[in-house]
Amino acid sequence: MTARESDTTTRQRIADALRDDPATASELSASVGVSVSSVYGHLQHVAQTVHGADGEQFLVAPPECKHCGFSAFDDPVNYPSRCPECRSEGIEEAVFKIE
Repeated sequence: MTARESDTTTRQRIADALRDDPATASELSASVGVSVSSVYGHLQHVAQTVHGADGEQFLVAPPECKHCGFSAFDDPVNYPSRCPECRSEGIEEAVFKIE
């Protein structure tokens, strides 16, 4: 961990990473060093924080079923276990970005 990373919270590191490049929860997990399930919890808070700050937007390209293409999931800041349409477990991860 660099000196800069030790001075920031996990949520700040996630937000900074999303300001630089779009990323999935798995990619954020690897770059920030926390579990994927923890990343989803932090993303909920990052989305709320960014919502009104300095004209920034928290953007989500929702998860999508690899089999049927369904992408209208109820909560895009969550990883669904299977598709509600075709029951396939092949789900592409959501991609997150802060602009």
